[in-house]
Amino acid sequence: MHPALLYLPGGRLSLSELSAARLDGHVVELGEGYVPADLVDSPQARAAAIAGIVPANTAACGPSAAGVHGAGDRPPARHHVRRAVPHRLRLDLPPRVVLHDTALPQGDVVRLGGILVMSPVRTMVDLALGLHRDPTRRHWIDLLADTDPGLLDRAATTIDAMQRMPGARVARAALQRAIVRTR
Repeated sequence: MHPALLYLPGGRLSLSELSAARLDGHVVELGEGYVPADLVDSPQARAAAIAGIVPANTAACGPSAAGVHGAGDRPPARHHVRRAVPHRLRLDLPPRVVLHDTALPQGDVVRLGGILVMSPVRTMVDLALGLHRDPTRRHWIDLLADTDPGLLDRAATTIDAMQRMPGARVARAALQRAIVRTR
């Protein structure tokens, strides 16, 4: 997506001008900004829309990555990012952004819309493994499964290959329920 098609409040147009354009049907909300109403929704566009809040050396993860990959019709209320480098980061994050301070392997990261995003399979694994701490992730698992039901089987295989992972039993059960639901 070309950067000229993304309007962030306070950039070329103020929030009130963008709100008026939205009311007139010229733009629609996407992530942290607005895009032309006739722009085709894509992972690149969704990623570009949250690029301003995903710090360098981090990748969108969990519900944020699910939203980028097409889950749901709106981004999560709180965005999640994870380290994409092996060393620790000192970041000043806005209150709407949660940092998960564990490094992601390079194979689990893709570049979309100018930012790093957790791959779809790793996003499904991450959502399922976090389910024992945060039951709201079940909603994101279902939404992401709707974009590609094959992610459920690939995520279950990945979890089965992990050794002594906290939350693996709950994750596997949730993925099995989602597999049954999609068939």
